[in-house]
Amino acid sequence: MRSLADDLRARSDDELAALLRARPDLARPAPSDVTTLAARATTRASIQRALDQLDLAHLQALEAVVVAAPASPAAVAALLDCPVRRARTLMDRLHQLALCWPAPEGMRPARPVAEVVGTPAGLGPEAPGVPEGAALASALEGLGPRPRGLLEALTWGPPVGALSHGGAMADAAETLVAAGLLTRVDEDHVELPREVALALRGGRLHRHPSTEPPALDLAPLDPEVVDAAAGGRAAELIVLVTEVVDLWGSRPPRVLRSGGLAVRDLGRLAAHLEVDTEQAAWLLETAHAAGLLAVDDGGSRSGAEPTWAPTLEADDWSDRSPGERWARLARAWWAMPAAPSLVGTGTTGRVNVLSTQTSYPLARLRRHDTLTALASLPPGAAPDAEQVETLLRWRHPLRSARFGAEHGVGADTALREAEWAGVTGRGALSGPGRALVTDDDRRDVPNGDRHDPAALMEPLVPPAVDHVLLQADLTAIAPGRLDGPVRALVHLVSDVESRGGATVHRFSETSVRRALDLGWTADRVLAELAAVSRTGVPQPLDYLVRDVARRHGQARVGSCAAYLRSDDPALLDRVERDRALGMLQWRRIAPTVLVSPVPAPTVLDLLREEQYGPVVEGGDGGLALAAATTRRTTARPLAPVHVSTVDDEVARQVVALMRRGEGARSSGLDEAGTHTDPVVVTAVLREAVASGSAVWIGYADDAGGVATHLVRPESVEGGRVRATVGEADVVRSFLLHRVTRARAAD
Repeated sequence: MRSLADDLRARSDDELAALLRARPDLARPAPSDVTTLAARATTRASIQRALDQLDLAHLQALEAVVVAAPASPAAVAALLDCPVRRARTLMDRLHQLALCWPAPEGMRPARPVAEVVGTPAGLGPEAPGVPEGAALASALEGLGPRPRGLLEALTWGPPVGALSHGGAMADAAETLVAAGLLTRVDEDHVELPREVALALRGGRLHRHPSTEPPALDLAPLDPEVVDAAAGGRAAELIVLVTEVVDLWGSRPPRVLRSGGLAVRDLGRLAAHLEVDTEQAAWLLETAHAAGLLAVDDGGSRSGAEPTWAPTLEADDWSDRSPGERWARLARAWWAMPAAPSLVGTGTTGRVNVLSTQTSYPLARLRRHDTLTALASLPPGAAPDAEQVETLLRWRHPLRSARFGAEHGVGADTALREAEWAGVTGRGALSGPGRALVTDDDRRDVPNGDRHDPAALMEPLVPPAVDHVLLQADLTAIAPGRLDGPVRALVHLVSDVESRGGATVHRFSETSVRRALDLGWTADRVLAELAAVSRTGVPQPLDYLVRDVARRHGQARVGSCAAYLRSDDPALLDRVERDRALGMLQWRRIAPTVLVSPVPAPTVLDLLREEQYGPVVEGGDGGLALAAATTRRTTARPLAPVHVSTVDDEVARQVVALMRRGEGARSSGLDEAGTHTDPVVVTAVLREAVASGSAVWIGYADDAGGVATHLVRPESVEGGRVRATVGEADVVRSFLLHRVTRARAAD
């Protein structure tokens, strides 16, 4: 083995397919041969993606390989202070990811890996003239307290220290420089050589090696208790989304010109659902991602104002089983790129719910990392947010460092949303939640329903109740979740007063009048309530319904612009003299008829506000009953979230393509050693910079011709190649995008 490319050529098809699955960016677009694969695997962007996937143990092992290269498992184990078997396991994984390759002397990192890793573990570079072995140990033992303190301050990094001119510390630094234990960077700075730092660290690379996951002090909960709590949360989620569909189906809020929902409408919805605005915002974003809410632009209605309304799919969703309804919402939350926690006033201004400003793909990544970390713990484990952050810092150290300063994407946010979604219960991952997170959905195989989140959640959701308990204080208590016809009846003739395990509904004149406006009679209202009540109809409720029905429809509104007709002249006298109705400009044309220049719908609304209970009269003198209208719109597909993944079938197809490309090159169909792929060309030039070798390149000039040059590259950066041409010493600059081909000179 002379390079990573040689190592990749020696791998089997199964090993190459495993590499493409682990690093999917290498397969898109498909590399033409193994040389192209090796070049793509050593680009800084691809290496950075691979490092983002590593946990702290593998990152420290990679640093150890960089420091000890060529590294043996024993040397890596000594640097990490771990058993040789564990070091070998870590190195094997780094080799599988093509971050290292086995040279005859030991494991070596791919050349750009050291550049991406940077300063490993806070160590400085190696320096000439440093004592070795026993001489180094003797030099360190003979130091005085001040030089020793200076070295200890630099031991664990950073290795560079600043000194003032003159004084005891400057004298100590000069003593250390003379002994070869420090190197001078410039007049004001000194640096601790790598060999000295490792000796001071006792041969360890890190102060606290982390080759194993952190041990969390957890008291596991009973999985059945966790599942029961998650089932209750799932039932609550279904109820809240159904409430949103019903409310916005009858009174859809308008869409802001800038997109999204107004703050006032969000607050009104939160008050109606009796939740805080954060949960209401999360609920709306989840329902929107599930395709249950969308913008209704009015369609054929001219001048119609765009509103937020339920979609036609919301009706189909309502007919599904509770498990399927929960699974659709949970999957939407798991996959959506929106970050509801951003809603509110932040440093960038106001962020409205359901607007494009809530789109934040990093929040989705953080959500996946957090729940995947929970899935790695034993069933029933319920860590708090701080413990989860500790686990995330070990599982994804580079990613967690970037998330540290980000707003609204912490582990506490992901855990809170998971609780709202019914994915967790009492802080622990539930059985259906674990199936959702691990993507263990096997509905297409025999007995696959055991791994389907919807099937797992179905028995956990408390069943809906088909009755209520009517009380003498004009309330009805629903001892559970209402669904179907019972829910429609109770929500028609009453209003929700308080929510919880048992929801309290309040009867009032306004709520009873809703049913009467639809043409119901008092007898029908009481009969329907008696059919669903376990306690019968209390006398106060009977009196309320019959009293409202007796006064309902005594006043009738028609078109004049509008007229008000009633067989009770005393009622018209009261209406005519009501100051709250003065804007209607009543005029009496008969003892039982008032007319107004104000349109009939306005007259109707004002009379209902003043509790006169009018009804609409048609042109034939009959009653024009109001129809129960619900707004629905067509679901609009959201912008898809593309996650670059490579399954086994695609990986094997790419491997077969690379094998054919290797065969064509070895058979002489292409000029041996000449590369035209831009990624490979860049890799060849960077390799030449590192090795100081010459390269033949093809370079396109301004006229479109391609000339061949023999160059010795000195640097490749900023889209330019600085190199000497031929045997000349003059450095020339080449534009990298004009280099058409490259081949190492013999």
